[in-house]
Order: sequence, then structure tokens, then C-alpha cells
Amino acid sequence: MRKILITGASGFLGWHLCQLIKPQWEVYGTYFTHAVEIPDIKMLKVNLTDFQELQQIFREIQPTAVIHTAAQSQPNYCQNYPEQSHAINVTASCNIAGLCADNSIPCVFTSTDLVFDGLNSPYRETDTVCPVNRYGEQKVMAEVGMLERYPMTAVCRMPLMFGAAAPTATSFMQPFMQTLKEGKQLNLFIDEFRTPVSGTTAAKGLLLALEKVNGIIHLGGKERISRYDFGSLLVEVFQLPTTGLKACRQQDVKMAAPRPSDVSLDSSKAFALGYAPLSLREELEKLVISH
Repeated sequence: MRKILITGASGFLGWHLCQLIKPQWEVYGTYFTHAVEIPDIKMLKVNLTDFQELQQIFREIQPTAVIHTAAQSQPNYCQNYPEQSHAINVTASCNIAGLCADNSIPCVFTSTDLVFDGLNSPYRETDTVCPVNRYGEQKVMAEVGMLERYPMTAVCRMPLMFGAAAPTATSFMQPFMQTLKEGKQLNLFIDEFRTPVSGTTAAKGLLLALEKVNGIIHLGGKERISRYDFGSLLVEVFQLPTTGLKACRQQDVKMAAPRPSDVSLDSSKAFALGYAPLSLREELEKLVISH
């Protein structure tokens, strides 16, 4: 069995990736704060910002591939704690690319649609990056640094993701549903657009990138949708109470990190390679069945 190292295995995307990949690979997953047990996967507590520890892991496991999903991905946290978030989002990522280069093994990195300013969507891989918040800036630095150290890296720009909750991580969907079930008001933006995919679809995209991609690829979904319209679709498919759903605008909500308004991704390059997200309705209907 080939050995793969998945960083951030306790996170939403990392967890979905582990579920998908374990039949074909011997999987080693890292976590730092959220200990989680995943059947058939060797979980390791690793501080990725400690270079010695990182080197040690590579020496011990000798992976034949790495998918690096670990990050501090809360834009507001990154805005308020730039040094702590830079250590994991930039320095650790570049070190991982360097170690993959030293060992000549495939390296897949999860970046974000937030590398764009939201003024010229949909975005292709060749479009100029222009982040509006610190999280986006850090991901740009990681993309550039990793590709400099190891041009073979597959840099996957991920969209907003939703899906079944992992043991130690939820997607944005769970709090939405909880709020509505409790009969509380849920304010969702009508002026923020993304191209969401489910965690399972995103994981399939990463495996595709592992096999077929060097450089940058977009793994967005096929539909551009506002948060509010996504919420409406969620309400319809899961038959939730509609009374609490309210439309609002970005400027109505005070946030530490500014948000771009439309970072829809043009993922036709990935579609041509066989990446095949379902429609959002189909994705959600599959989740109802497993729910």
C-alpha cells in the first residue's frame, strides 16, 4: 500500500478526504488541537509549525504523497492574530513543500477562493490575485512560496464547502440549520457569491489533483450562488422552518476581516480533467438521505 500523509485530518475537509482515500492508501493523518480517531487511519499529534517535528514525521512515515489541508482558516482570527496564523498558513506550508521536493513526492495544497478581491468573477487560474483580507494574503504567500520551492506542487483553490459534520468539525451548514430549528433569526448575505461544493466532492477533486495536476487548479462547483439563496435551498431540501431566514448585506455585519463580494471560481480546467461536482440540490439531497 502506498503511504499518504494528510495534514489537518481532524478538520472538515481533511476528515472527508480520509474517508474517501483509505481504501486505496495507507493513511497517516495529523491533528494538533482536536484529537480524533478515524478507523483504519494512523492519527498523529503534530505541531506543523515546528520544523524539527515536521522533518521527524517525514523521516518516520516516509510518505509517497502529501495532501496539506491544515490551516487557520477563520478570516477574522487571521486578521486579529497575524503572527500565529502566518506560522501555520505560510511557514509550515512552505516547509512541507520543501520536504516534498527533497523526497520527490507529490504535494497537494488547499488554498482558497479568497485570494481574489471579488470584483472580476468568475476567476480562472491565470487571473491576478488580489486578496482583501489577511487570510487571503497568507494563502497567496503560501501558494507562491510552495511553488517556488517545489514547482510540482498542486495548488488547489477551494470554494466554500458544506456537508455532513465531521467528529471535530462542521461546515457552515450545521450552525445555519441549528439556528433555524431553534426558531431564531438567520441573517444571510444576498450580496456575497461563491461556487460551493460538498466536502466529498472537494475531496475527490484533491485526489484528482494528486494524480493529474502541477501548479494551480480551481475546484469550485458548477453554480454561482449567494449565501441567502443557498440558505433558501437548504431550507427547502431539509424542510426546515423558513420564518427565521432573513436577507442582509455585507455592510450590515461588522467583521474583523473584510470579505470580497463575489469570488466565484471558473473551474472548467478541472472539469476537463474529470472533476464532476453535482448540482447543489443533488448534493443536498444526498445529505438528507445520509442524515
